[in-house]
Amino acid sequence: MSTFNVPTREEVSANNQAIFDNLNKALGFVPNLYATYAYSDTALENYLNFANAKTSLSAKEKEAVNLAVSQVNECLYCLSAHTAIGKMNGFNDEQILELRAGKASFDTKLDALARLAKNVTENRGKASQDVIENFFAAGYTKGSLIDTIVLVGDKTISNYINNTTEIPVDFPVALPLETATV
Repeated sequence: MSTFNVPTREEVSANNQAIFDNLNKALGFVPNLYATYAYSDTALENYLNFANAKTSLSAKEKEAVNLAVSQVNECLYCLSAHTAIGKMNGFNDEQILELRAGKASFDTKLDALARLAKNVTENRGKASQDVIENFFAAGYTKGSLIDTIVLVGDKTISNYINNTTEIPVDFPVALPLETATV
């Protein structure tokens, strides 16, 4: 059982309190994972800056990566959050389940991206050459490859924080992939 509680605004630094206030204004709440980052005086701000940095990937592409990586890393919190965000970005339930499985039969380019994200995560950065070649054949560039790997790292950090702290999920809980027919 986790020894981590989700810190409240009063329990975090003044800098993190200001970030909590901004998150409340923007989202209407502070997600538990973000609040957990705030145990550190610097990690929440650093993470948000990194997560919101410019990238060659679209919002939908980022969600495809986030879903595939979170599935490999078995992070229920991130799967739940990115299922909700994926829906906000236009994916339906079946598409989200496919992306979690590391594929996308509904879109050739997203399929190559999801396969790469899954492969990089499963192989701890040692992607298979055929997966990389398929990624490039789908129209992605070397810059896109680097941006995808950076996003895999970004999502892995959140997955590891949640998997270590076991903080409560404050999004509609994603169903186990095994219960779905993909």
